[in-house]
Amino acid sequence: MTYKIEEIDTKRIVHLNGEIDMDVADKARQTILPLIEAGHEVHLNLSKVEYMDSSGISVLIESKKLSEQKNTKFELVEVSKPVEKVLAMARKFL
Repeated sequence: MTYKIEEIDTKRIVHLNGEIDMDVADKARQTILPLIEAGHEVHLNLSKVEYMDSSGISVLIESKKLSEQKNTKFELVEVSKPVEKVLAMARKFL
């Protein structure tokens, strides 16, 4: 997984690329959570993510919960088809 952070005022757009699985979930977490912790609005661009497993979903849930605690915005934008399928399956169980 690689990433790029785009800064627009207090908004941070995090562009993730590649696979988000157990091997890189901590890297994703360490990239996203500090931005939310600092009070930034975070938009997560997943258009170039080819694969995501349950550890990636866990990072998304943690990010959403932290943004609610910090009273800031966290949202997914431009979700790839593979990630969309995983999220749709996860919604059935949540």
